Amino acid sequence: MSSFIDYLRYERNYSAHTVTSYAKDLAQFVEFLAEKREAEGEIFDLDRVDADVVRQWLLTLMKQSLAATTVNRKLSALQSFFTYTLRKGIIQKHPLRLLNGPKKAKAIPYFIKEKELETLLDEEKDDSVFEEVRNQLMLEMLYETGIRCSELVGIKDTDVDTGAMLLRVTGKRNKQRIIPFAERLKEMLINYKNVRAREVGGGFVSFFVRKNGLPVTSAIVYYVVKKQLSGVPTLAKRSPHVLRHTFATSMLNDGATLSAVSNLLGHSSLASTSVYTHVTFEELKKVYNAHPRAKK
Repeated sequence: MSSFIDYLRYERNYSAHTVTSYAKDLAQFVEFLAEKREAEGEIFDLDRVDADVVRQWLLTLMKQSLAATTVNRKLSALQSFFTYTLRKGIIQKHPLRLLNGPKKAKAIPYFIKEKELETLLDEEKDDSVFEEVRNQLMLEMLYETGIRCSELVGIKDTDVDTGAMLLRVTGKRNKQRIIPFAERLKEMLINYKNVRAREVGGGFVSFFVRKNGLPVTSAIVYYVVKKQLSGVPTLAKRSPHVLRHTFATSMLNDGATLSAVSNLLGHSSLASTSVYTHVTFEELKKVYNAHPRAKK
Protein backbone atom coordinates (compact mmCIF):
# COMPACT_ATOMS: atom_id res chain seq x y z
CA MET A 1 0.00 0.00 0.00
CA SER A 2 2.94 2.35 0.66
CA SER A 3 3.95 2.23 -3.04
CA PHE A 4 0.43 3.32 -3.98
CA ILE A 5 0.59 6.25 -1.55
CA ASP A 6 3.95 7.27 -3.04
CA TYR A 7 2.38 7.03 -6.50
CA LEU A 8 -0.39 9.42 -5.48
CA ARG A 9 2.03 11.83 -3.83
CA TYR A 10 4.84 11.95 -6.39
CA GLU A 11 3.43 10.82 -9.73
CA ARG A 12 -0.17 12.05 -9.55
CA ASN A 13 0.79 15.11 -7.44
CA TYR A 14 -2.27 14.77 -5.21
CA SER A 15 -2.53 17.25 -2.35
CA ALA A 16 -1.28 16.23 1.09
CA HIS A 17 -4.88 16.30 2.36
CA THR A 18 -6.09 13.92 -0.38
CA VAL A 19 -3.16 11.54 0.12
CA THR A 20 -3.80 11.42 3.87
CA SER A 21 -7.53 10.81 3.31
CA TYR A 22 -6.89 7.98 0.82
CA ALA A 23 -4.38 6.37 3.18
CA LYS A 24 -6.91 6.44 6.04
CA ASP A 25 -9.66 5.03 3.80
CA LEU A 26 -7.47 2.14 2.66
CA ALA A 27 -6.33 1.41 6.22
CA GLN A 28 -9.98 1.30 7.22
CA PHE A 29 -10.73 -1.23 4.46
CA VAL A 30 -7.75 -3.40 5.50
CA GLU A 31 -9.06 -3.31 9.09
CA PHE A 32 -12.49 -4.44 7.82
CA LEU A 33 -10.86 -7.38 5.99
CA ALA A 34 -8.97 -8.36 9.15
CA GLU A 35 -12.18 -8.35 11.19
CA LYS A 36 -13.94 -10.37 8.48
CA ARG A 37 -11.09 -12.91 8.46
CA GLU A 38 -11.30 -13.25 12.24
CA ALA A 39 -15.08 -13.69 12.18
CA GLU A 40 -15.25 -16.10 9.22
CA GLY A 41 -11.85 -17.77 9.40
CA GLU A 42 -11.10 -16.96 5.73
CA ILE A 43 -8.13 -15.13 4.26
CA PHE A 44 -9.01 -12.27 1.92
CA ASP A 45 -6.00 -11.54 -0.25
CA LEU A 46 -6.26 -8.82 -2.88
CA ASP A 47 -7.05 -11.43 -5.57
CA ARG A 48 -9.96 -12.69 -3.47
CA VAL A 49 -11.55 -9.30 -2.87
CA ASP A 50 -14.64 -8.96 -5.03
CA ALA A 51 -17.57 -6.55 -5.40
CA ASP A 52 -19.59 -8.41 -2.75
CA VAL A 53 -16.88 -7.90 -0.11
CA VAL A 54 -16.68 -4.20 -0.93
CA ARG A 55 -20.49 -3.89 -0.82
CA GLN A 56 -20.40 -5.37 2.70
CA TRP A 57 -17.81 -2.75 3.67
CA LEU A 58 -19.90 0.06 2.21
CA LEU A 59 -22.92 -1.24 4.09
CA THR A 60 -21.02 -1.10 7.41
CA LEU A 61 -20.01 2.49 6.61
CA MET A 62 -23.59 3.50 5.85
CA LYS A 63 -24.77 1.88 9.09
CA GLN A 64 -22.42 4.32 10.84
CA SER A 65 -24.60 7.12 9.39
CA LEU A 66 -21.78 8.45 7.21
CA ALA A 67 -22.84 10.86 4.47
CA ALA A 68 -23.09 9.49 0.92
CA THR A 69 -20.31 11.87 -0.15
CA THR A 70 -17.98 10.40 2.49
CA VAL A 71 -18.80 6.81 1.52
CA ASN A 72 -18.26 7.62 -2.16
CA ARG A 73 -14.89 9.19 -1.40
CA LYS A 74 -13.80 6.02 0.39
CA LEU A 75 -15.00 3.95 -2.56
CA SER A 76 -13.06 6.26 -4.91
CA ALA A 77 -9.90 5.63 -2.88
CA LEU A 78 -10.45 1.89 -3.21
CA GLN A 79 -11.18 2.19 -6.95
CA SER A 80 -7.90 4.06 -7.46
CA PHE A 81 -5.99 1.49 -5.41
CA PHE A 82 -7.28 -1.49 -7.41
CA THR A 83 -6.67 0.32 -10.70
CA TYR A 84 -3.06 0.82 -9.58
CA THR A 85 -2.59 -2.82 -8.49
CA LEU A 86 -4.12 -4.07 -11.76
CA ARG A 87 -1.71 -1.91 -13.77
CA LYS A 88 1.19 -3.26 -11.73
CA GLY A 89 0.09 -6.85 -12.35
CA ILE A 90 -0.56 -7.55 -8.65
CA ILE A 91 -4.16 -8.56 -9.41
CA GLN A 92 -5.60 -10.00 -12.63
CA LYS A 93 -9.09 -8.48 -12.58
CA HIS A 94 -10.51 -5.20 -11.26
CA PRO A 95 -13.14 -6.17 -8.67
CA LEU A 96 -14.92 -2.82 -8.59
CA ARG A 97 -15.27 -2.02 -12.28
CA LEU A 98 -19.09 -2.10 -12.24
CA LEU A 99 -19.66 -1.11 -8.60
CA ASN A 100 -21.43 2.17 -7.85
CA GLY A 101 -21.60 3.97 -4.54
CA PRO A 102 -24.72 5.30 -2.79
CA LYS A 103 -26.57 8.12 -4.51
CA LYS A 104 -26.10 11.56 -3.07
CA ALA A 105 -29.22 13.42 -2.04
CA LYS A 106 -29.66 16.57 -4.09
CA ALA A 107 -29.50 19.58 -1.83
CA ILE A 108 -31.90 22.41 -2.64
CA PRO A 109 -29.77 25.54 -3.14
CA TYR A 110 -29.95 28.44 -0.72
CA PHE A 111 -31.39 31.60 -2.22
CA ILE A 112 -32.61 35.01 -1.06
CA LYS A 113 -36.17 36.18 -1.51
CA GLU A 114 -36.38 38.92 -4.11
CA LYS A 115 -37.83 41.56 -1.80
CA GLU A 116 -35.12 41.00 0.81
CA LEU A 117 -32.36 41.26 -1.78
CA GLU A 118 -33.88 44.30 -3.49
CA THR A 119 -33.97 46.08 -0.12
CA LEU A 120 -30.32 45.20 0.44
CA LEU A 121 -29.20 46.33 -3.01
CA ASP A 122 -31.16 49.56 -2.93
CA GLU A 123 -29.63 50.81 0.33
CA GLU A 124 -28.05 54.25 0.05
CA LYS A 125 -24.29 54.05 -0.50
CA ASP A 126 -21.64 56.73 -0.96
CA ASP A 127 -21.03 56.56 -4.72
CA SER A 128 -17.75 58.47 -4.44
CA VAL A 129 -15.85 56.12 -2.08
CA PHE A 130 -13.90 53.58 -4.15
CA GLU A 131 -14.29 50.46 -1.99
CA GLU A 132 -17.99 51.09 -1.33
CA VAL A 133 -18.63 51.56 -5.04
CA ARG A 134 -16.61 48.44 -5.93
CA ASN A 135 -18.21 46.25 -3.26
CA GLN A 136 -21.74 47.27 -4.20
CA LEU A 137 -20.99 46.65 -7.89
CA MET A 138 -19.60 43.16 -7.15
CA LEU A 139 -22.75 42.29 -5.21
CA GLU A 140 -25.00 43.67 -7.94
CA MET A 141 -23.07 41.93 -10.72
CA LEU A 142 -23.14 38.53 -8.98
CA TYR A 143 -26.92 38.80 -8.65
CA GLU A 144 -27.73 40.37 -12.03
CA THR A 145 -25.55 38.04 -14.12
CA GLY A 146 -25.39 34.83 -12.04
CA ILE A 147 -21.64 34.48 -12.57
CA ARG A 148 -19.40 32.47 -10.25
CA CYS A 149 -17.01 34.09 -7.78
CA SER A 150 -14.00 32.85 -9.78
CA GLU A 151 -15.52 34.31 -12.95
CA LEU A 152 -16.04 37.69 -11.30
CA VAL A 153 -12.41 37.77 -10.10
CA GLY A 154 -11.23 36.83 -13.60
CA ILE A 155 -13.04 39.65 -15.45
CA LYS A 156 -10.62 41.82 -17.43
CA ASP A 157 -11.10 45.45 -18.35
CA THR A 158 -11.55 44.43 -22.00
CA ASP A 159 -14.34 42.00 -21.04
CA VAL A 160 -16.74 44.81 -20.09
CA ASP A 161 -18.51 46.54 -22.99
CA THR A 162 -20.75 49.23 -21.49
CA GLY A 163 -21.71 50.51 -24.94
CA ALA A 164 -23.22 47.22 -26.10
CA MET A 165 -24.09 46.30 -22.48
CA LEU A 166 -22.37 42.92 -22.76
CA LEU A 167 -20.04 41.07 -20.40
CA ARG A 168 -17.58 38.38 -21.55
CA VAL A 169 -17.01 35.74 -18.90
CA THR A 170 -14.45 32.92 -18.81
CA GLY A 171 -15.91 29.94 -16.98
CA LYS A 172 -14.83 26.40 -16.21
CA ARG A 173 -12.39 24.77 -18.63
CA ASN A 174 -11.76 28.26 -20.10
CA LYS A 175 -15.16 28.20 -21.78
CA GLN A 176 -16.29 31.73 -22.62
CA ARG A 177 -19.82 33.09 -22.78
CA ILE A 178 -21.41 36.50 -23.34
CA ILE A 179 -23.91 37.84 -20.80
CA PRO A 180 -26.11 40.90 -21.46
CA PHE A 181 -26.81 43.40 -18.67
CA ALA A 182 -29.31 46.20 -18.11
CA GLU A 183 -29.11 49.98 -17.85
CA ARG A 184 -28.80 50.07 -14.06
CA LEU A 185 -25.72 47.85 -14.07
CA LYS A 186 -24.28 49.86 -16.95
CA GLU A 187 -24.47 53.07 -14.87
CA MET A 188 -22.82 51.32 -11.92
CA LEU A 189 -20.02 50.00 -14.14
CA ILE A 190 -19.32 53.44 -15.59
CA ASN A 191 -19.35 55.04 -12.14
CA TYR A 192 -16.95 52.40 -10.80
CA LYS A 193 -14.51 52.99 -13.67
CA ASN A 194 -14.61 56.74 -13.06
CA VAL A 195 -14.05 56.40 -9.30
CA ARG A 196 -11.32 53.80 -9.89
CA ALA A 197 -9.49 56.11 -12.31
CA ARG A 198 -9.66 58.97 -9.81
CA GLU A 199 -8.81 57.04 -6.63
CA VAL A 200 -6.53 54.22 -7.85
CA GLY A 201 -5.30 55.05 -11.34
CA GLY A 202 -5.51 53.31 -14.71
CA GLY A 203 -3.90 50.80 -17.04
CA PHE A 204 -5.25 47.75 -15.20
CA VAL A 205 -5.68 44.31 -16.77
CA SER A 206 -8.16 43.13 -14.13
CA PHE A 207 -11.47 44.94 -13.89
CA PHE A 208 -11.94 44.64 -10.12
CA VAL A 209 -8.93 45.87 -8.18
CA ARG A 210 -7.92 46.86 -4.66
CA LYS A 211 -6.79 50.27 -3.43
CA ASN A 212 -3.17 49.32 -4.26
CA GLY A 213 -4.10 48.42 -7.83
CA LEU A 214 -3.73 44.66 -7.40
CA PRO A 215 -6.60 42.40 -8.51
CA VAL A 216 -9.24 41.43 -5.96
CA THR A 217 -9.08 37.82 -4.75
CA SER A 218 -11.84 35.28 -4.20
CA ALA A 219 -11.27 35.68 -0.44
CA ILE A 220 -12.06 39.40 -0.70
CA VAL A 221 -15.25 38.71 -2.67
CA TYR A 222 -16.35 36.12 -0.10
CA TYR A 223 -15.70 38.57 2.74
CA VAL A 224 -17.63 41.38 1.02
CA VAL A 225 -20.62 39.17 0.18
CA LYS A 226 -20.77 37.60 3.63
CA LYS A 227 -20.69 41.04 5.26
CA GLN A 228 -23.36 42.43 2.94
CA LEU A 229 -25.66 39.40 3.28
CA SER A 230 -25.48 39.58 7.07
CA GLY A 231 -28.33 42.04 6.60
CA VAL A 232 -30.57 39.05 5.80
CA PRO A 233 -30.97 37.36 9.22
CA THR A 234 -33.08 34.46 7.89
CA LEU A 235 -30.34 33.34 5.49
CA ALA A 236 -28.52 30.18 6.65
CA LYS A 237 -25.65 30.51 4.17
CA ARG A 238 -23.93 33.68 2.96
CA SER A 239 -21.63 33.25 -0.04
CA PRO A 240 -21.30 34.44 -3.66
CA HIS A 241 -22.91 31.20 -4.83
CA VAL A 242 -26.10 32.10 -2.96
CA LEU A 243 -26.41 35.10 -5.30
CA ARG A 244 -25.91 32.78 -8.29
CA HIS A 245 -28.67 30.53 -6.95
CA THR A 246 -30.88 33.57 -6.40
CA PHE A 247 -30.28 34.77 -9.98
CA ALA A 248 -31.35 31.40 -11.41
CA THR A 249 -34.37 31.10 -9.14
CA SER A 250 -35.55 34.65 -9.91
CA MET A 251 -35.15 34.11 -13.67
CA LEU A 252 -37.20 30.89 -13.62
CA ASN A 253 -39.85 32.39 -11.36
CA ASP A 254 -40.21 35.31 -13.79
CA GLY A 255 -40.74 33.08 -16.81
CA ALA A 256 -37.26 32.44 -18.28
CA THR A 257 -36.80 29.05 -19.94
CA LEU A 258 -34.56 26.41 -18.41
CA SER A 259 -32.31 26.37 -21.48
CA ALA A 260 -31.87 30.17 -21.39
CA VAL A 261 -30.92 30.13 -17.71
CA SER A 262 -28.57 27.20 -18.36
CA ASN A 263 -26.77 29.20 -21.06
CA LEU A 264 -26.47 32.27 -18.85
CA LEU A 265 -25.06 30.20 -15.98
CA GLY A 266 -22.56 28.46 -18.26
CA HIS A 267 -23.83 24.97 -17.43
CA SER A 268 -22.74 22.17 -19.77
CA SER A 269 -26.12 20.41 -19.44
CA LEU A 270 -29.71 21.16 -18.44
CA ALA A 271 -29.40 18.60 -15.65
CA SER A 272 -27.17 21.00 -13.70
CA THR A 273 -29.77 23.76 -14.01
CA SER A 274 -32.81 21.60 -13.23
CA VAL A 275 -32.05 21.75 -9.49
CA TYR A 276 -33.48 25.28 -9.52
CA THR A 277 -36.84 23.98 -10.70
CA HIS A 278 -37.07 22.19 -7.34
CA VAL A 279 -36.55 25.54 -5.62
CA THR A 280 -39.33 27.22 -7.57
CA PHE A 281 -41.61 24.24 -6.96
CA GLU A 282 -40.97 24.51 -3.21
CA GLU A 283 -42.00 28.17 -3.42
CA LEU A 284 -45.19 27.20 -5.25
CA LYS A 285 -46.03 24.68 -2.53
CA LYS A 286 -45.59 27.38 0.14
CA VAL A 287 -47.89 29.71 -1.78
CA TYR A 288 -50.51 26.98 -2.14
CA ASN A 289 -50.31 26.13 1.56
CA ALA A 290 -51.51 29.67 2.23
CA HIS A 291 -54.82 28.73 0.57
CA PRO A 292 -57.62 28.44 3.18
CA ARG A 293 -58.63 24.98 1.94
CA ALA A 294 -55.04 23.76 2.17
CA LYS A 295 -54.96 24.60 5.88
CA LYS A 296 -57.85 22.25 6.66
